Order: sequence, then C-alpha cells, then structure tokens
Amino acid sequence: MHNRFPRFVFRRRWAVSLGLAGVTGLLSSTALAQSPPPDESAQGESLSSDVQPAKPGAYLSDWYNQDLMLIGSKDISFGPRPADDVYLEYEYFGRKGPFELYGYIDLPKILDIGNSHDKGIWDHGSPLFMEHEPRISIDYLAGRSLAIGPFKEWYVAFDWIYDHGSRTANRANTLYSGLGTDIDTHSRVSLSANFYGRYQWENYGASNEYSWDGYRAQLKYIVPIDTFSNGASLTYIGFTNFDFGSDLHKDNPARTANATVATNVLLYSFTHLRFTLVGRYFHNGGNWEDGSVLNFGDGEFRARSNGWGYYAGVGYQF
Repeated sequence: MHNRFPRFVFRRRWAVSLGLAGVTGLLSSTALAQSPPPDESAQGESLSSDVQPAKPGAYLSDWYNQDLMLIGSKDISFGPRPADDVYLEYEYFGRKGPFELYGYIDLPKILDIGNSHDKGIWDHGSPLFMEHEPRISIDYLAGRSLAIGPFKEWYVAFDWIYDHGSRTANRANTLYSGLGTDIDTHSRVSLSANFYGRYQWENYGASNEYSWDGYRAQLKYIVPIDTFSNGASLTYIGFTNFDFGSDLHKDNPARTANATVATNVLLYSFTHLRFTLVGRYFHNGGNWEDGSVLNFGDGEFRARSNGWGYYAGVGYQF
C-alpha cells in the first residue's frame, strides 16, 4: 500500500518487512497544466505483524500464513496532498528453506470512502496495489553460517511495488534490490536491515521512469510488550525507510532527492483476530518538497509532504 497501511510481518525467527516505499507522480511547482500524480491512491508499506510461532492446527499451513484486513487511513502523505482511504488487504508471510516471503495486495477505496483526490477501485482510480518483499538466505544456500559479529544471517533482498492505475499516467512499477541482514541485539528486540538500489519503470509520468534512480536504507525492529490472560499479545513494531540519491529534483523543483518515512505500530493480536493502530511520520513523502506550490488543473495548493498520518485496522489471520 503506498497510501496504505504499513504492513510489517515478523515471526520470532525472522522479520519480513513492509513495503514499502512511497511512490507518486511528477509535478513542477510552477506549472499549471501538468497531470496530477497517481490519483494518490497508492498504498505503501504494510503493518500487520505476527510475533508468535504458528499454533498447530490454527492455520491452513504450518509455514505460509495469511490474513485479511480492513484498514482505514488518514493523512497519508505519499503524494503532495494527504489521502484518506478505507481499503481491503490480503497479506501473506512465511519462511521455507532459504526463502523468506512477505507481501500484500490492496483493493483501494473498497467501500468508496476517502477524500476527493483519493481514487480507487470504484471511481476510475487504481483497482489494485501490491507489494512483494522476498529475501533469499545466502547462509542457507552456502550451507554455512556467514555471521559477522552481530550480523547473524545475510540475504539477497527485493521489494517490488506495483500500482496498476486506471491508465499509464496513474501507474507505477518499482523494484528495489540489494542486500539484507538480521542483527542480533542480545535482547528481546528483533532487528533487521536492508540496503537497496532502485530501478524505476513506470512512475506516474515522473522524469525518472525506466532508469536506476536512488537508493533505500531500511531498518525494522520489533519489541514484544506483554501477553494477557485472555490469550492476546501486545507488540510494538517499527520500521524506517530512508530514500536518497534520486535525480527527481534535478528536473522539478517540487521534488526532492531524499525522503524518510518512519512507522510506529501497536499490534494487539489473538490467534486469529488482530487489531492494529499506526502512527507514521513523513518527511518529503514520495520525494515531494513540503510547501511547494502546485497546480494540477484544479487550482493552486501547497504540498503537504511532512507530518503524521494514521492507520487503524482489524483483520483475521488464517
């Protein structure tokens, strides 16, 4: 979801990440006749999380976990105009051999609820947004531990983000690829990191389409808080994405070279039922310069790409 829930999936043995990246379209701060960015319905980074091993008989698979969630979002700044939305999400995660899997598929504005510039499945916006974040264990393939100090396992890491859009100008297709690792904190805190290079295919008409453009440093962390007599658990999950080195700003003063998104999640979960509250801070969200004067043909406005956005969700894991 790039307007979406920060979905983040963890098990005690590994962390499978959220997606992901904020993607938005092209604009000049002074131009009056440019196409708007995506319908601003892109999702971005998931936030669900599983911090307990699967219970025998509780799920359809002992390693491949799935859930369905209904998520409401407010003031999500992956574009220059914060978007509100209510959407449905299917999420999967698990590990099998060398493969650590995580991904989700969103149906934007599934209940036709959201602000006017947020477009989705029913109003000529994006009918589908998805993100897939597989990692492949180098240690497993090598048949030996490659641990170095606190870096206990190494991965080839990918993050593919796709927003189908209703037309080419509202479509994005991004691949991050690089190296990942799990970090031993000698505590209850689980920590993992990825470092990616970004290849950009379609990007809502932006100037960096069909090129290598920039990098992402990603840090993910999880802290079990408590368990309760009713069988529920409370967990804090956090992750920060720092994007840098983009050339978008060279052609457009409303765009930036760097962008940061920091996500903070509280997950209250039973065996199947789960409730999530999220606060996410954006700085130059989607590589947009906060305060830039823009006009997409419906009057001038100032970009709001800095500040807090919020999510709340309820889901069922199976």
